[in-house]
Amino acid sequence: MAHAAPPRPVTQPLPRHSAAVGGLTPFSTVDWPGTLAAVVFIAGCPWRCHYCHNPELQTRAARYDWRDVRAFLDNRQGLLDAVVFSGGEPLSEPRLPSMIREARRMGFRIGLHTAGIYPLRLADVLRYLDWVGLDIKADAQGYDDITGRRDSQRPAQACLTQLLTAGVDFECRITWHPDWLSEARLLALAGELARRGVKRFAVQSARASPDATPAWHLTAPAQAALQALFEQFAYR
Repeated sequence: MAHAAPPRPVTQPLPRHSAAVGGLTPFSTVDWPGTLAAVVFIAGCPWRCHYCHNPELQTRAARYDWRDVRAFLDNRQGLLDAVVFSGGEPLSEPRLPSMIREARRMGFRIGLHTAGIYPLRLADVLRYLDWVGLDIKADAQGYDDITGRRDSQRPAQACLTQLLTAGVDFECRITWHPDWLSEARLLALAGELARRGVKRFAVQSARASPDATPAWHLTAPAQAALQALFEQFAYR
């Protein structure tokens, strides 16, 4: 059986109402740990996190035609387990609910990466999701410094409350650097998350680029303390 090649970026501007698909990873085992997934990247995010590795996805723009991506996914039925919608901030896309439903009809499980910026939009799609990766940016003291936006922790906490009550499988994760959050503050934040009921937590060391070696590492005692707080803990 011949399999379609991944779609290429469009060469002509798409209509303004088109879904802002900014990129596609044909298969990945890391974007939903333990699951073979295609990753659809949505362009557009209102936050300006200073460590963002996808700054080209901060501005809304349709670089791929969703119809081409959909045709590619349709050809991958039986070869992939899931589709993960990432970004940017995928909940910034008004057409995301219909995109998710289309992928589900193909038989894929659905994952979502979100910073928790849009609680109402998360509520709109939550029943269609099988897994969520929720970015926790910092503790209350440091949130706005990371995101560049005022009162940015409030919607993220509202999204966390939804996930805790919905019963959907999810992971909280944080990109960490000691200049942004000391180990003591990180452990205090993790303790608060654990008390609220978070079962899975991951710390991702900040890198100058996705392939770079981290300049800082969590100490062994800090890793042990985090391991003790959660049913599943990962240090990446």
